[in-house]
Amino acid sequence: MRWRRVRLANVRVIGPLQAEVATGLRSRAIGVWLILSAVTLLIVVAIIAAPLAQAHDHTLFAGSIYKTFSYLCHQIPERSLHVAGYQFAVCSRCTGLYAGFAFATLSYPLIRSLKRTDTPPIIWLLLAALPLGIDFALGYFSIWQNNHASRFITGALLGGVAAFYILPGLIDLSAKIKRRKSAPPAVAGGLTS
Repeated sequence: MRWRRVRLANVRVIGPLQAEVATGLRSRAIGVWLILSAVTLLIVVAIIAAPLAQAHDHTLFAGSIYKTFSYLCHQIPERSLHVAGYQFAVCSRCTGLYAGFAFATLSYPLIRSLKRTDTPPIIWLLLAALPLGIDFALGYFSIWQNNHASRFITGALLGGVAAFYILPGLIDLSAKIKRRKSAPPAVAGGLTS
């Protein structure tokens, strides 16, 4: 049997302190992802729950959801999806934005490591916004009549891509806050007694 030498140029040995820091960053990233996933799912559920609550005579609950989302969306009935005879809490484009963002947030760890806090080039976000802008402009100038499907799909595309910019930013922000809180306090004037 002959032994071969293997060069391990890309292997880096880390100490216990570095491993602890890496584990802390990983768990913090998972925590941020879980919180954002829960919030986005809650928003999507609320959008759909409003008409269902209205249909089952829970008007106070439905009204509070509609009122909350009225600050974020025009809620024009003709531009909103309907279920059980009542419109969603937001228009079809906003529904697409929230649903796309929620889906991308949930699937994020399958596509990209949560440890990465860099964002894709900004051109991808601009390209994702382009179909939405075109769909809006063509409808606004009465060149083409957009519909629920075009509004939802263009919104979902932008919302899905936006998650790849927002989630890394939130993970990075949480790491910076943690570093700031764990840093030793600065001494005024640099003198200690």
